[in-house]
Amino acid sequence: MTPGIAPALSQGTWGILGGTFDPIHLAHLAIAEQTRDALGLRGVLFLPAGLPPHKPDRIITAARHRLAMVELAISGNPTFHLSRLELDRAGPSFAADTLEDLSAELRDAAERLIWILSAEALRGFAGWHRPERVLDLCRLAVVPRLGYRALGRSWLAEHFPGREDRVIFLDGPQLGDSASAIRRLVGEGRSIRYLVPDAVARYINDHHLYPPELWAKN
Repeated sequence: MTPGIAPALSQGTWGILGGTFDPIHLAHLAIAEQTRDALGLRGVLFLPAGLPPHKPDRIITAARHRLAMVELAISGNPTFHLSRLELDRAGPSFAADTLEDLSAELRDAAERLIWILSAEALRGFAGWHRPERVLDLCRLAVVPRLGYRALGRSWLAEHFPGREDRVIFLDGPQLGDSASAIRRLVGEGRSIRYLVPDAVARYINDHHLYPPELWAKN
């Protein structure tokens, strides 16, 4: 775990926002902030994935670049923290493994950790690695995603009977931006202003990320 994160997580309830962050964009930040505010969280831990298990065929930008972009994006919010836990662990970045690592250091982690995911991601949650273990180790906060119908309690009762209370459905924000769309815009030489923080846009430009020959494969 990133130095300083364990003491921070030792108090209060924390949200966890995992993802490839390739690149991190304003929708990620808005989701984290709105969830923090709605649930009264002490903060949100950003977890860039080392090896995303659901994207085996996609070219992923080097971890050092994705980490740097997250650092730039969250630098102005003292309630946002970064962990390289998944980047430093070998193998696929499974949420269940990450939560077990966090729970080993935190007391009452199952009630104080809330994994933030979109309605789109929830639709595939039953196919995650050990999803029941994820629900044992944290609660889920589900945020809306434009174009995806929200699943409800009946879906939870069918797929995870007895664990319906482990999931919190939030009203907003309903955002539609995606990292793949941003990569495509960069590859086409188009503006991504107001889609990513200015510092992230400069980093992408300075390091020549997402050239045309790559975005078409992603």
